[in-house]
Amino acid sequence: MRITFLGAAHEVTGSCTYVECGKTRFIVDCGMEQGRDMFENQSLPISPSQVDFALLTHAHIDHSGLLPLLAKNGFTGSVYATAATCSLADIMLRDSAHIQMSEAEYKTRKAQRAGGAAVEPLYDTGDVAALTKNLRPCSYGEVIQVAEGVAVRFTDVGHLLGSACIEVWLSEGGERRKIVFSGDVGNLHQPILRDPQLVSGADYVVVESTYGARLHTGGQPDYIGELTKVIQRTLDRGGNVVIPSFAVGRTQEMLYFIREIKERGLVHGHDGFKVYVDSPLAVEATSVFLQCDASFLDEETRAILARGVNPLSFDGLEVSVSAAESKAINEDAQPKVIISASGMCDAGRIRHHLKHNLWRKESLILFVGYQAEGTLGRLLYDGAKEVKLFGETIAVKAEVTWLPGVSGHADRDGLLRWMRGFAAEPPKQVFVNHGDDDQCTAFVETLKTELGFEAMAPFSGTVYDLLTGEFVRVTEGVPIERRAAAPKRNKFFDALVKAAERLLAAAKSADGRTNRELRKWTERIEALIRDMNG
Repeated sequence: MRITFLGAAHEVTGSCTYVECGKTRFIVDCGMEQGRDMFENQSLPISPSQVDFALLTHAHIDHSGLLPLLAKNGFTGSVYATAATCSLADIMLRDSAHIQMSEAEYKTRKAQRAGGAAVEPLYDTGDVAALTKNLRPCSYGEVIQVAEGVAVRFTDVGHLLGSACIEVWLSEGGERRKIVFSGDVGNLHQPILRDPQLVSGADYVVVESTYGARLHTGGQPDYIGELTKVIQRTLDRGGNVVIPSFAVGRTQEMLYFIREIKERGLVHGHDGFKVYVDSPLAVEATSVFLQCDASFLDEETRAILARGVNPLSFDGLEVSVSAAESKAINEDAQPKVIISASGMCDAGRIRHHLKHNLWRKESLILFVGYQAEGTLGRLLYDGAKEVKLFGETIAVKAEVTWLPGVSGHADRDGLLRWMRGFAAEPPKQVFVNHGDDDQCTAFVETLKTELGFEAMAPFSGTVYDLLTGEFVRVTEGVPIERRAAAPKRNKFFDALVKAAERLLAAAKSADGRTNRELRKWTERIEALIRDMNG
């Protein structure tokens, strides 16, 4: 009975953990890395075809994004997740496949122009279809026997529609152990979603640490008030509010807020201002939110629905699905709000909207979610004065700000609140993952000092025996070496050097020419040298 840590070890993205129990082998999450990859990750120690099943905490790509690749390489097992996660994963993974295929097509055209070979996508829509047919919807609170010696239960953790921590009971050789995987623990008092539910009683806990050493703004954030101020001042000066937003989760929250702002008439002088949702994925995801079982939603949202009101719709809302509709947004000179993916600005239509608005001092870029190291969003968030988009340098003149307190992740105190659910029966060992190196390391110390828990943050490749309670292998992090960027060459300087080399060759071949010619050429060259040194 062993657990091997593979992904999101001292990093925020790429979650993946491998578990062995008797003859059963399974994984918890299989996510794609996003942003800068900081440490080398160990590969799955068995063939994908030998994995019996997968447990999925929620649909975000950094937890689900490599499941289709697993299927492409031979995995045929079931994927257990909540019903809402199954619905969202279906559309998110199809969208991810389209991105992989589009990027491969672009790289293939570029390679073939240079005489190279075609580039194969990481996976395609066929691989997604092979994976999603094996999604197995589960209900919150239901104990499910998924294999001999393995039972699981999903509990709402309020991070995303359908998100869950997963309690796993393992039985082997007459021994029984319980391990809990937190997934991503949600923030308190978020719109639409319920607050994270607590669980208790575990031998082991694997907990995330995205904000393991950070606190959100003090007190209950005034989302409506702050967003109103942002929209008001931007529209007043004739600019656009551009919101890079994750298509699933954060976009729906923004629509929820703006519906209330419009309903209460909080923005003055701009009646009927337009709000564009420019993301086909967000449009599909919003449908999932509206069609899900009401048990997934918080009391406030259920009350709005009971009044017969759509909590995610309002006058002035426009959705863009086609490329032509997307382009038309920037041809409209009227001040507006634009919500587009991706949330970290590394892909998607948001990059076009940034290109059209970053240089405009009257516009505003509003971040409403976590920005990972190495992403365009993080560069802008950290104050970059210019950025590269589509091969063009764009000056950053627009106001860049963030909506305080808006986060799908619990902060340090929120994580501690969730972990206190285990205080009555302290776990033998807590494993801290899904956090940058400084965040997971700090949260380990917090768990020790605040709760008295035995805790550590494993690097990729660390193996622990759940029966004996001992580490089989403890690895050290292997940082990814980055080559220093080659200095950019000046093509005009290179041309000058080549011309000088040709001139030298011509001078050496002038032996035997008349003295008059040699004197004339020497005077011209000397004059050129004086001009260059002048």
